[in-house]
Amino acid sequence: MKLRANLAVVFALALAAAFAAGCGSSDSDSSDEASTTAKAGAADLAPVKTYLTDHSADLVEQVGLLQENADQYYELAESVDFDYERLLAEHGGEVAEILADSKDVFVVANPAYEQMEGIVAGVPRLAQYDVDVDAGSDASTPEDAVSFSLKTPDGTTLKQPGNLFFLTETALYGTNPDLLAKGVEGDVDGSGKVEFGEGLPDANIYKATLDEFDRQAKSLNEDAEEFEPTPSDALTSIVIMTPTMSEYFEAWKNSRFIAGEGAEELGFVATSRLSDIADILGGILVTYTGMEEMIASENPQQAKQTKQELESLVAFAADLRDREVDGEKFTAKQADALGAQAQSQAEAIAGQVRQAAKQLEIELQES
Repeated sequence: MKLRANLAVVFALALAAAFAAGCGSSDSDSSDEASTTAKAGAADLAPVKTYLTDHSADLVEQVGLLQENADQYYELAESVDFDYERLLAEHGGEVAEILADSKDVFVVANPAYEQMEGIVAGVPRLAQYDVDVDAGSDASTPEDAVSFSLKTPDGTTLKQPGNLFFLTETALYGTNPDLLAKGVEGDVDGSGKVEFGEGLPDANIYKATLDEFDRQAKSLNEDAEEFEPTPSDALTSIVIMTPTMSEYFEAWKNSRFIAGEGAEELGFVATSRLSDIADILGGILVTYTGMEEMIASENPQQAKQTKQELESLVAFAADLRDREVDGEKFTAKQADALGAQAQSQAEAIAGQVRQAAKQLEIELQES
């Protein structure tokens, strides 16, 4: 009976297909379908996936090195029963070497993520990783908080403590007292005073942080390997992530790179936010390049203009970054003005991409 039912269904479908082929309306339907296929075929998103997986794999490698160092640091602290004065007295050289190496690794791990952030944060089904790894707050602002809590080896639970880059950086560089060893001056280099950027992390919290970071990085990499970007993913990520310049420039203004010792921002100590901005925009440009031919199939002039404006914005951010690296000091007033300029350019680009999606009949996803 089941076989007969299946044959009946096949026969009915064949008749329906034959009937449709004989109807005049099918020519229009076929033409529309062929047009849609041609447009979709013009998108070249394989490089976007390769870009994403190259960076996600790099993040796994760098975070793995940070975790190994965190384990070594924890074992040294454990060997002296977490007496941090003894730790520095008996193992000061080893501690200094571990933490210095961790800082070197951190400044490689950071761009490994930032360069793919435009894709990760801009594609709704990947965006939770951005919250947990790089952008989420602590439990004090529940609507923006990370999804995880940390359980330390000594049994303490830190509920939604903030994103993993923030926790790692502010512990390493000593800017967040909540993450540092208590009851001891963190004079890691033995100079006789605690310099800016010196941090002696609480070994339990630091190990728990890097264990979670390692787990998240590996999970992101696995999902990146399975991710097959669509035109909707690409255009959505550009529309969501490009017009975020003002918040990045605000973070730059509040960081030590402009505010100095009076900085309100605890993070962005190792690397200037300008570097992050240039990295993020570079990744967005990779994504747009994959969509450019498809957009040009509908509006060649607009496709070219958007590409030029995006390249100009990337160059603008890179120039600011390079000028700062070369020693130029910017003021808070300049940061506001530059941020407003970048935001205006970014909003124009996002508007053009949104219009392109409409012309191509590609539905943008909700963030």
